[in-house]
Amino acid sequence: MNTLTPLETLYDRQYEQQLLPLPAELANLYGSLGFPAHPDRPYIIGNFVTTLDGVVELDVPGHKGGGDISGFNQHDRMVMGLLRATADAVIVGAGTLNASPGHRWTAEHVYRPLAHAYRELRAALGKTRPPLNVIVSAQGKIHLNHVLFRSPEVPVLIVTTRQGAQQIEAQQPLSANTQMEVVPATGRLTVQDVVQTICRIRSCDVILVEGGPHLIGDFFAERYLDELFLTLAPQLAGRESSSDRPGLIAGKLFAPEHPLWGTLVGIKRAESHLFLRYGFEMEIRP
Repeated sequence: MNTLTPLETLYDRQYEQQLLPLPAELANLYGSLGFPAHPDRPYIIGNFVTTLDGVVELDVPGHKGGGDISGFNQHDRMVMGLLRATADAVIVGAGTLNASPGHRWTAEHVYRPLAHAYRELRAALGKTRPPLNVIVSAQGKIHLNHVLFRSPEVPVLIVTTRQGAQQIEAQQPLSANTQMEVVPATGRLTVQDVVQTICRIRSCDVILVEGGPHLIGDFFAERYLDELFLTLAPQLAGRESSSDRPGLIAGKLFAPEHPLWGTLVGIKRAESHLFLRYGFEMEIRP
């Protein structure tokens, strides 16, 4: 049973968008949700949670997931579920996969009290299957004993290079729910490679990127992210010089030469947690 209170809307930018048919329970909790028209291409969004000092991962064994960052906040999990319910594909990197051994990237898994409402939304959107769970790994450093690869109801796509495929195939045969696509790249996968591969496998209207910092950095660097949903959790995590606690972006440098500026689309609040939404001007792409 869901016991959440509705999010408080502090700011909602008025612009032309196509509202999604949220069931009454989701509309009451979140408010309205829509995306601009995007004919002939998928709309790509990211969803992350960060501390006040910009940490997105604690880099401590057993505490590498977003739950430790949000304080396992139920409103954050509700929003994660809502965004997954709108998505045709959810993309994560190998690091995020390996740090979440029991996870499946579906709406029902992240917030079970609203499972029925998420299924109702997907049905209204004409999405009869769970979102395609896409694992991106150029080097093939993934563990095929992850529960995701043993979940027949969730379709999985691994996008990798020839070198990565060799590492993966050396472990064990792929499960029936898993497909692997090899991109002819040498050491590095581009976001364009990944998105084009996904769209060849499944028709996509909305693609959701959930991590990690290197992967989302690539999406920003190649100008492939339309919006960022960012939960700001009211904790200070801190950093030591000997530890590696990444921020939202890792492996890419934008400012001062090429800063990426976003446009504030919305602010919602649940007690001391803020739910921010930013739009970014991305380049026209096929």
